[in-house]
Amino acid sequence: MSPTRAAALRALGRRLAVAATLALTAVPGVAAQGPAIRVVSDTAGSRLQVDGRDFMVLGVNWDYFPIGTNYSYSLWSQPDDFIRAALDREMPLLKAMGVNAIRQYAGIPPRWVRFIYEQYGIFTVLNHAMGRYGVTVGGTYQPNTDYSDPRVRAALVGEISTLVKEFEGTPGILMWLLGNENNYGLTWKSAATEALPQGERDAARARYLYSLFGEAISAIKTIDPDRPVAMANGDLQYIDIIAEETKGLDVFGANVYRGISFGDLFQVVRDKLGLPVMFTEFGSDAYNARDMREDQVMQTRYLLGQWREIYEQSSGKGLVGNSIGGLTFQWTDGWWKAGQEVGLDIHDNNASWPNQGYLDDFTPGDNNMNEEWWGIVAKGPTDARGHFQLYPRAAYYALQQVNRLDPYGPGTDLAAIQAHFAAIQPEEMALRARGDQAAAASGLASKFRVSGMRLELSTYSTGGTNLSTPSKAAPAGSGSATYPSFTGFDHLQSYYADFEAHPSDNVLATLSVNVLGNVPDNPIDQIFYENRGRDRSVDANGQPLTLNGLERVKVYRASVSWEEPLFRLEGFYRTGHYHWGYEGDFFGLYREANYGTNIDIYNGEAPFGAEFTGKRHLSGLKVAFGPELWWGANPAWMAKYRRRFGEFDITGIVQNEIAAQGNTSSSVAVPPPPPPPATQHHPPPPGPPR
Repeated sequence: MSPTRAAALRALGRRLAVAATLALTAVPGVAAQGPAIRVVSDTAGSRLQVDGRDFMVLGVNWDYFPIGTNYSYSLWSQPDDFIRAALDREMPLLKAMGVNAIRQYAGIPPRWVRFIYEQYGIFTVLNHAMGRYGVTVGGTYQPNTDYSDPRVRAALVGEISTLVKEFEGTPGILMWLLGNENNYGLTWKSAATEALPQGERDAARARYLYSLFGEAISAIKTIDPDRPVAMANGDLQYIDIIAEETKGLDVFGANVYRGISFGDLFQVVRDKLGLPVMFTEFGSDAYNARDMREDQVMQTRYLLGQWREIYEQSSGKGLVGNSIGGLTFQWTDGWWKAGQEVGLDIHDNNASWPNQGYLDDFTPGDNNMNEEWWGIVAKGPTDARGHFQLYPRAAYYALQQVNRLDPYGPGTDLAAIQAHFAAIQPEEMALRARGDQAAAASGLASKFRVSGMRLELSTYSTGGTNLSTPSKAAPAGSGSATYPSFTGFDHLQSYYADFEAHPSDNVLATLSVNVLGNVPDNPIDQIFYENRGRDRSVDANGQPLTLNGLERVKVYRASVSWEEPLFRLEGFYRTGHYHWGYEGDFFGLYREANYGTNIDIYNGEAPFGAEFTGKRHLSGLKVAFGPELWWGANPAWMAKYRRRFGEFDITGIVQNEIAAQGNTSSSVAVPPPPPPPATQHHPPPPGPPR
């Protein structure tokens, strides 16, 4: 699962020194408040207990990102009334589902953890990423964390200790959670590791990582000895090193994406670690990559299978007995995850990684995991304040039924668990969710909607001494085309309307139209987008003729995206595209064309064209074609093909300019088309450092 970016994980919430909020603020040095939490193991298995009562973690990975925002957004930096309103929308729905715990990353202020617990009875599993997305040491950010560096180790343990102290006396923390698949990010290099044979380097890096986990756990327990500490490992990788290096761990947590079953994980953890298991991430996306459609029944079926095993493997059922619950991934869809910084208001359906554990939509050679569709609840557009409505999917209603069974209640044996889950039918849950699905579609106006409206109103007042500009404009029809045409007051009226069409799940088109009102004649700076609408004087049989009403309505920008199993086709008009530099275009033939509002200065039309990206047996093929693929480009087509042969990535690019560019709005002369270039690029295979 692609992780949340560092900016989102490391952001700290705003601290408000307001008397009304002091009652909710944690007081350092006060003994831990709230219920007693501990891990208990006996012949029946392992359990988490809260105030002496067995407690199964019925949780979700929770966050809050309105459509149109990304990892840089933080709910906790918003005003208090906004945060309260957001929580009052989200938490009742979580509580109604039977959720008793949510996973959150460091950054939430203690008073909101307390608020969620005291108002809704929901615990927080508080997660420090342990340098998973980089670390800052001595004021310098390091994107790849070197866990062998003593300064890095000290900085991370210091961060974690500060976090734990910040929450002293705050009720609502269920346990501390360290890392997030850090074992998948062991890419740093040091003299100690690079001196080892290739096959031993990853294990050496892992040993540094997991020994640091042990140091962090020791630091946490020095401050807060009464709360369990868990880790979020990537599946079972390096479990033998974990057993040797990570001392003091109370709960083995793991992000596990094996499909409908966790397989032998429970047994392996008991044999290797002797610890209870909590799934820190698991679940299924709600988009069928094979059929190119939302598939709530598929998502529900996988989640039911996974939760059934969590119940069956809990203490006292006669099996392994070390399951203490899980945190479903995830609560709502992450609309920003595919593009990270672009397409934030588009629900992307491009599968980004393959997983054959999810057989319903798996095709060998194809990706089937859709990053933006993992929510058990869909989200709607934001309202005027920036909040969004929630629309439960079938999986929500299914898990609501699941959570009604007390895993430790009298009579809850294997037979009772199996009967309970067998009675929950994914198709029936999908029927229950249809009303929510229809409401979500209505809120997003799925087929066609007006996605935005804006207007620009500006005033200009010019004047001065020793000017050649007349105080009054020349009479209409005089043939004068001098600007500024007068000194004094004038104004601009410019209106924009944005439209979005979504005729099917795999096609999305956008269109932005500009409509002109009044266009000023007196600005000193004559270069602006709306000047196209000024009156123009032409010669009509020797007499000047003034033409007005020209280009009052114009397409400002447009795009279309068409996703198919064999290809992705993207058309663009003044919307921008990226270069191919990271895909083998060593000489930069295909230029980036993200100009923003700069393209308005000369009323340019670039970029204008389309880009074809092949999939499956066409994977590696890209073709771009259009009248002006970047600013000043001649009409052309370009084709790129990339293949891996052994240890080599080989890329070939062909470019053909069809004709010379016509008149442009720029003063730059465009040369006639040169002979079509072609390049090949085959970087050497990676080898040891020299």
